[in-house]
Amino acid sequence: MVRHEAAAITLPSHSDDLPNHLFLPRRPRPLQDFCVANLQATDITVNGFPCKPTSSVVSDDFFFSGLSAPGNTNNMFGSNVTQGNVASFPGLNTLGLSMNRVDLVPGGINPLHSHPRSTELGFVIQGEVLVGFVSTANAFYSKTLKAGENFVIPRGLVHFQYNVGTGNAVVITAFNSQLPGVVLAPFTLFGSTPAIPNDVLTKTFQVDQNVINLLKSKFSGSSNY
Repeated sequence: MVRHEAAAITLPSHSDDLPNHLFLPRRPRPLQDFCVANLQATDITVNGFPCKPTSSVVSDDFFFSGLSAPGNTNNMFGSNVTQGNVASFPGLNTLGLSMNRVDLVPGGINPLHSHPRSTELGFVIQGEVLVGFVSTANAFYSKTLKAGENFVIPRGLVHFQYNVGTGNAVVITAFNSQLPGVVLAPFTLFGSTPAIPNDVLTKTFQVDQNVINLLKSKFSGSSNY
């Protein structure tokens, strides 16, 4: 069960044309301590998975070791993202947060992507990483981070992490969603199923069919690079 509440926002006194208070939806508050996800349930869900019966919940439901080991970076991008979301860590269900590990070899990149359901906060554990995002005004913001430094990516904006150091890099990324989602730009544009028509892509990028066919040959299939 959840309880919906409204958040009050006080406007400046000079806003004469607007009411003094606006009430906007707030994330529902849980009415239980936890709701460990039952990933095998077939029930229809909206914002979360059905709860595992409390009598079946064990300590390991709140434990996840998946971020402790490096991921396999032997791929075209020289990177790996290990996801610690509700799909692999059921104890996160309804709690509104998750965490990933990004491994990058020298010159490796976590390619242009976005998270439609979450803001991202990155923390560099090891290495030297260029992080950047592009705003809806097409402004590019970036910073080269070293171990112990943070960078925040606003929700839904296209961004990347690029290892500019001489050694391997590790970044831990935190999200204010149990399932932030990811849209990988190259696979979305050139590897969708069914494929986006070539005419759409050639017109969009102002290139010929040969360029589009080349890009599709590189990114068709699974985005689990």
